[in-house]
Amino acid sequence: MEDSTIFRERAQNLWGSFARKMDPVAQATSIDPGPDFDLGRIGGLEGPKEEIQTYACAATSPEVYGRWGTYPPSALLLIGRRGVGKTLLARALASLTDTAFITVAVPQLVIEVIHRGGQVAELLSGWSQTLAEMPPVTLLFEELEFSQAREIGERRQDLPIGPVMDLLLDLVDRTIAVEGSLVVGSTSHPETLRHAFLQPKRFERVVEVMPLFPQDIVAALDVHAAEAEKRAGHALFETIDWKRVVDHHREPSTGDWVRIVHAVLRRKARDEAGGEAPPPVTSEEIIAEVQRFMRTSDRLTVPSGNYL
Repeated sequence: MEDSTIFRERAQNLWGSFARKMDPVAQATSIDPGPDFDLGRIGGLEGPKEEIQTYACAATSPEVYGRWGTYPPSALLLIGRRGVGKTLLARALASLTDTAFITVAVPQLVIEVIHRGGQVAELLSGWSQTLAEMPPVTLLFEELEFSQAREIGERRQDLPIGPVMDLLLDLVDRTIAVEGSLVVGSTSHPETLRHAFLQPKRFERVVEVMPLFPQDIVAALDVHAAEAEKRAGHALFETIDWKRVVDHHREPSTGDWVRIVHAVLRRKARDEAGGEAPPPVTSEEIIAEVQRFMRTSDRLTVPSGNYL
């Protein structure tokens, strides 16, 4: 059995055992022991992708930092609105470095710890022990600005902020202290992120993830359209003028744009299931779906996400 397979199984088993003992970990974290996600599958975002490749050197070639009289950042913080690709960048980092990828949904973790209570000491000690026994990991603390996260109701003022911050900072510090770990944080609310996260030896490098309009959106849609056709095994689209499709609509995030394209593809699948022989997707069909998305978004108090 190859070493990489052994490492993946060990990572899966150790984290799974920890999660079975700690309900907050089971509910708020997930592990992919062998992520396979190339940076090339992220359209655009050349600056953030370069930052990810630089941070990957901390695991793949740590000695090069010393040859340039410097050292790797202790952790990386990705900031940007929802749906721009922060989680994909972190997953690509894990793939680049051949490490297991652990995602911590911070708002969900906060909810679980508050509701269950009494397990903080066990959580912290188990966290350190488990990570120390595991092969190297990339760990993403997703949405560090937990008090404004959509998952718990944005702008919550009733949370015990002090104790929650103590817990999160302890978890971050313990993770960074584990040799070989790569630590990434993300937030879609950087304007209110507490500065304690940005202290030396924590999230020392801040990377803004902001797709350039329209070129990064077009690049992302090219990638996702090609992947959809690869999954289907045949052409799904006419020659799409992606620039014309996105030209006048800055509001949707990259993730929204991908969902818009899939909404059109699902409508084609429904037509085929009804006995029709639908033609390939046209630019006009995607534009019509964009208009539908914009009308629905205007009716919602929370932009983005699913729509009817």
